[in-house]
Amino acid sequence: MRTSPGSPDLEKIARRWHDLAEQRLAYYTELYRSGRWKHYYTQESFAVRMLEVIEGAKKWRQLAGLPIVQEPSRSTVAHEASVVRPAA
Repeated sequence: MRTSPGSPDLEKIARRWHDLAEQRLAYYTELYRSGRWKHYYTQESFAVRMLEVIEGAKKWRQLAGLPIVQEPSRSTVAHEASVVRPAA
């Protein structure tokens, strides 16, 4: 579908937002792997935030018209988050 001159390219905009969502997901993943999340979140709040970040990236991927990638299920992510132990 072609857009008229001067109208926004919605697919391009959605891809930019998708890129930002993926960067955010990478940041939270690194926050988890490094253990720095313990300075900012409780275990439960970080698990909730991580699920929100994953869902956001997934939604922007769909809006951008990109193919869906296989992701871990919510139960897997929740289980991994529950394995994280609070700092002693």
